[in-house]
Amino acid sequence: MSSLSLPVETDRLVLRTFERSDIDDLCAYHSLPSMQRYVFSRTRDHADVAGALNIMRNHVSLQRPGDTLTLAMIRKGDKKLIGHISLQWSDATAGQGEVRFCINPSYSGQGFAKEAISAVFDLAFNHFRIHRIFARCDGRNHHSIKLMQQMGMRLEAHYREHALFQGEWDEELHFAILDREWQRSTKVRDLPPRHRVA
Repeated sequence: MSSLSLPVETDRLVLRTFERSDIDDLCAYHSLPSMQRYVFSRTRDHADVAGALNIMRNHVSLQRPGDTLTLAMIRKGDKKLIGHISLQWSDATAGQGEVRFCINPSYSGQGFAKEAISAVFDLAFNHFRIHRIFARCDGRNHHSIKLMQQMGMRLEAHYREHALFQGEWDEELHFAILDREWQRSTKVRDLPPRHRVA
């Protein structure tokens, strides 16, 4: 496998590894109660976020199963950290990976998450040769559900009342996509409009 070239650029984002200077922008969304179900490390205050940042700063490559690559979403215009996205290599034999992402609510609904996920799917399937990617989503998060569907992911499981979160039963949806499904959808997107199949 060739070495990974970072950062990765999309139309409006630069995806790079985390830096110590990201702490204030990370605090702006990471410790929000609404974010806690989506993050690896639970955070309540600045010190907790600093600890989470240190963990994410070490998520820089996928060398073996269990490794995680975490990239900060930096908006090109003002170089603002607006979220992050992680790819975890969960199984080598079966070529399985999991994508997780968080975005500052102030920047949601503007297509930034879709850009970041598309870039990470390209990395996962083309560079790391992962066979299948899955993503977990809260059953009440209609924006994420719609996004997963737009990415061509299929709903594979619906876990009802499988865990308690902040005193309420959690509904968790699992979406997934295979490498060949992503490659096929990419080819369709790259065709001129008159060649696209509706």
